[in-house]
Amino acid sequence: MATPRESGSFAALRRLFDSRIAVLDGAMGTMIQARCLGERDFRGSRFAGHPKDLKGNNDLLSISRPDVIEAIHAEYFAAGADIVEANTFNSTSISQSDYGTEGLVAELNAAAVAAARRAAAKAQDIEPGRPRFVAGAMGPLSRTLSMSPDVNRPDFRAVTWDQVVSAYLEQARALAAAGVDAILVETIFDTLNAKAALFALETLFDETGTRLPVMASVTITDASGRTLSGQTIGAFYASIAHANPFSVGINCALGGRQMRPYVEELASIASCYVTCYPNAGLPNAFGGYDESPADMAAVLGEFASNGWLNMVGGCCGSTPAHIAAIAAAVRGIPARRPPAQDPSMRLSGLERLVVA
Repeated sequence: MATPRESGSFAALRRLFDSRIAVLDGAMGTMIQARCLGERDFRGSRFAGHPKDLKGNNDLLSISRPDVIEAIHAEYFAAGADIVEANTFNSTSISQSDYGTEGLVAELNAAAVAAARRAAAKAQDIEPGRPRFVAGAMGPLSRTLSMSPDVNRPDFRAVTWDQVVSAYLEQARALAAAGVDAILVETIFDTLNAKAALFALETLFDETGTRLPVMASVTITDASGRTLSGQTIGAFYASIAHANPFSVGINCALGGRQMRPYVEELASIASCYVTCYPNAGLPNAFGGYDESPADMAAVLGEFASNGWLNMVGGCCGSTPAHIAAIAAAVRGIPARRPPAQDPSMRLSGLERLVVA
């Protein structure tokens, strides 16, 4: 079988990541919630008779309210984002099955990418010569391979490996066909789910003969410094390094200050680009986020000044105002230079083992 060739977006993204610190967008859900949309917005005329409640299925808005999704992307581009994530975080059959919309996977992904592409084209018209990119977001799913949903049956799993691979492959095919520049496997809390996504992507690349840049972003869930499935940041990277990701990073769950030691460690061991897009602080008692644009910008600006980052952005609670402040904070700071990887063997369980 021939080795898949790199897509054209590889060279363009490498130029961006080598020349300066790239800027990702901020939260989609936060911006949708601010618009106070109701059940009617999520249904539109097409889903008026759908038997399940649809409010909260943000990905469905790419079909029922594409104007809202495109406008949010446009706000992030105007704030200084180089890359926006298509509104596809839950656009898999497994996650959409919670709403009875699992048959819409291909359409959801196509509509979401189209909305992001329209916003990117308009942003480039405003600033000719500055390329804007669209990443296809692949979320962690509403089912996990590493943990049982039944405390009384620790051996039970709600899904199988093949089912997870199949769901991710269906989404990946749709994202690639719609024309994304990269694929971002993000908010990884279960490394086994992420490995299924990476396996699906390799299958796609073999099918099409073209390889897209793959970005991976893990979430450290608390002060233990581990993912929900128990891995340290070093073990996580060792688990996925074989896939040769374009970038690896940390997002969600924590604010930037709480991410500091893990970003520093990842920057010291990753032979690819490193990214960070934290929440706007830790959730408050009302489920909101209190870090101001200046707060986030100060933290990520320090990370950048330390030489740890190639891309910055925001996750839950962040807005275009946060992204504008972050973009300003990292402007002019040199991008991190990935170190050469030594030939030591690296193994991973819950922790990393390096055999020199």
